[in-house]
Amino acid sequence: MFAATPPPPYTAVIFTNRRTAADPEGYDAMGERMEQLAAEQPGYLGIESVRGADGVGITISYWASEDDASAWRAVAEHRVAQQHGMDRWYEWFTMRVATVHRDRHWERDHG
Repeated sequence: MFAATPPPPYTAVIFTNRRTAADPEGYDAMGERMEQLAAEQPGYLGIESVRGADGVGITISYWASEDDASAWRAVAEHRVAQQHGMDRWYEWFTMRVATVHRDRHWERDHG
């Protein structure tokens, strides 16, 4: 599912990672909870996530502002999830924060 973002500018948090084989059920449950919790935060715009067979995944969360994205990072329950990720769920990760200045959407007309 693609996030329905507003006209720019807005903030994108790009989280690239490789999963370990540890605790897939716990990881999935935490991921679902984090999506629910993020959606309750001020400035949340949406999320997009993919994972390859090699365990490498990219999740992009979209926020109205960089301050909103920073506030999400500091939410206590999210901090716990971050620690679990470092302790058992990720081999490595990289997080990038960017301001989207321009976007474009195209869709095939099936009519």
